[in-house]
Amino acid sequence: MQTYIILLRGINVGGNNLVPMKALTQVLLDAGFCQIKTYIQTGNILLQSPHSSHESDGAQLEQDIAKLIHTHFGFTPDIMQLSLSEFSTAAANNPYQDKPGNTVHCYFCQQLPSPDEARLKELATSTEEYRIEGRVLYLHAPDGIGRSKLAANIEKCLKVPATARNLNTVNKLLDMVNT
Repeated sequence: MQTYIILLRGINVGGNNLVPMKALTQVLLDAGFCQIKTYIQTGNILLQSPHSSHESDGAQLEQDIAKLIHTHFGFTPDIMQLSLSEFSTAAANNPYQDKPGNTVHCYFCQQLPSPDEARLKELATSTEEYRIEGRVLYLHAPDGIGRSKLAANIEKCLKVPATARNLNTVNKLLDMVNT
């Protein structure tokens, strides 16, 4: 069975779209998924799927999990799935490995972005750096992501849906695979 990294977007934020990770783990177990591990309450899941259709169709895996969440929690979040290989490659390609993990953010895109390079450069501050590698935009925002105009407009600039995780979370998920 293949291991997947599932990234849920916009859950457990500001008291909205509440999904307790313990309850979600049970829902996923009941649906046949196994080796489920979650990390913090923001929707980071490692799991294995026994369904062969998921190996050939990642979108089907996303749809199946979205249906389960809708049925059990009453809303449908955006979901991004990556194979362990894709996630590991994204982590290895990070050009800002030497920067503090809370200042580096990996934006995982639903598909290859068609970036508006001029707008990206216009929004980036003099201290921010970014690079796009495949379906991932890496952003080093040493002054914090909360004040970053670039971070606030990333999806508009990339022209595709994306979800972000900081480097600390990416590294923790990789560590969890091996434990």
